[in-house]
Amino acid sequence: QVQLVESGGGLVQAGGSLRLSCAASGRTFSSYAMGWFRQAPGKEREFVARITWSSGLARYADSVKGRFTISKDNAKNTVYLQMNRLKPEDTAVYYCASRCGTVGDYDFWGQGTQVTVSS
Repeated sequence: QVQLVESGGGLVQAGGSLRLSCAASGRTFSSYAMGWFRQAPGKEREFVARITWSSGLARYADSVKGRFTISKDNAKNTVYLQMNRLKPEDTAVYYCASRCGTVGDYDFWGQGTQVTVSS
């Protein structure tokens, strides 16, 4: 089992920035990659970004490319999501997730943190 705890959400004005953190504990050695997802009210959960623990290879959704940056601190077992130039449409609950395999579904999920961007 891998336990994930997100933090850093909040209320910010459009154009502002927030940094989310996701602290992993437990069997973290089994994790290959960490991802950030979000779910807005009335919408399905969508992929935001992911990063691999070993190489730091990152991928982003087109909607956040150039504005969001995912990073990691292996020593702290923590992944970050730096969100800049936030837009009202970025408002959602943000979840981090851990994936054991190189491909496929994510195995463990955090409880989520609310991000609200006001116009």
